[in-house]
Amino acid sequence: MSTRPTGRRTRAALALTALLGGAALAGLPATTVAAAADGALAVQYRTGSGGATADQSEPWFKVRNTGSTTVQLSQVRIHYYFKADSPNASYRFACSWAVRGCSAVTGTFGTLAHPTATADRYLEIGFTASAGSLAPGADTGDMQLRFHRADWQTLRQSDDYSFDGARTSYADWDKVTAQLAGATVWGTAPEGNDPTDPTDPPGGGQTLFDDFDYTSHTDPAISAHGWSVRSNSGGPGVPGATWDPSKVTFSAPGGNSVMNLETSTAGTGASTRHTEVLTRSTKFRNGTYAARVRFSDTPKYGPDGDRVVQTFFTINDLKAPMADDYAEYDFEYLPNGGWGEPSNILYTTSWETYAPDPWQAVNQHSESRQSFAGWHDLVVTIDDSAITYYVDGRHFGTHDAAYLPERPMSINFNQWLIDLEGQTSATPRAYDQQVDYVLHVKDRVLTPAQVTARIDAYRAAGTSFVDEVPAP
Repeated sequence: MSTRPTGRRTRAALALTALLGGAALAGLPATTVAAAADGALAVQYRTGSGGATADQSEPWFKVRNTGSTTVQLSQVRIHYYFKADSPNASYRFACSWAVRGCSAVTGTFGTLAHPTATADRYLEIGFTASAGSLAPGADTGDMQLRFHRADWQTLRQSDDYSFDGARTSYADWDKVTAQLAGATVWGTAPEGNDPTDPTDPPGGGQTLFDDFDYTSHTDPAISAHGWSVRSNSGGPGVPGATWDPSKVTFSAPGGNSVMNLETSTAGTGASTRHTEVLTRSTKFRNGTYAARVRFSDTPKYGPDGDRVVQTFFTINDLKAPMADDYAEYDFEYLPNGGWGEPSNILYTTSWETYAPDPWQAVNQHSESRQSFAGWHDLVVTIDDSAITYYVDGRHFGTHDAAYLPERPMSINFNQWLIDLEGQTSATPRAYDQQVDYVLHVKDRVLTPAQVTARIDAYRAAGTSFVDEVPAP
């Protein structure tokens, strides 16, 4: 985060965050990969509300493993396609009952790249790790799901691609699609909207991708590609600290280019060096954001203990205290604690607004109190109904529609010290945060497996940078 004061923070608890796995399909459980290759799922459907119009649509499902290997449900996604009642209509998902438990079932909404007469949106059903697995021949049991307009106006479902009011008992239904580890293994999408498979080329959705293949912070390609290496003074962090562009460096260990942000101090504001890299344009809003980031628990030299913050986030400017069109979506790792936490903690936070003085905040967050040292793929998706975070391919939490962005944002990475109280030594020390890549796909919700597939496809093609996202 780049503009927030460092005083007390109000955080309304939810469930944690999420990012994605560091490998492609080879990093998934072998049983899941084998099942994906087999086309090993079938989806059964019935409706709990069969009228042409209804207060809420009730698509109920069972997912059945028709293959010979065990399937991890956390790698399964179902798409139910429907026609929005108006271009600006937004929807809310709910689970009435599920054999595996409603807490193990997730629902988010997406927009189709190619609208048809019967579909321009989809409801994506997913599963958390607590949903467990499906043995060959087993099914999930009943999942009684529903969704409604956010304003509770009557919705029309008779013109929805995936709806069939006559289906009042479960049967196979190929007008919903299912993906396993990112591969489509069941159903037919509306024409021109086949879900992306891991083997698909990097198409579909205007995209920003950067492999950070630069020589130094003075490389003219950095500016040409729309990035700014921060040098101006100000918060957040230690008063009197410098935001030092020279501490942003690039290397290629193992063949992949990597950006390194170094933060250092000798125990005073004047000796403290923070680092930040951000897009100059605020043109990013709904869609998928992903980055592979290496967090550090210990300094690369000197004594440990500083309250360092290592981040990947999107943000726009606060036009006035408590302005309701502010937006910010953070991954923040605190290896030595801070903000009242005694040790390492990872936060994801969705911000509606704040006031700097006196400090007030309206946000929703998720957290995990454990070490996240090492490489992690971080993913956050934003659609018309929710903000969903992933960590290393696992879904940890979804934040409410009240925190959706009203205006476009920039994409940012920074590393900074909250204060100098965690370590009072005058001995010089420095911390590293590294970034392997960043990806944004405008207006498309991708699974972690689809993100990995896109990165692999760009790298296989030798593409180190692309920016198709139009200015707002």
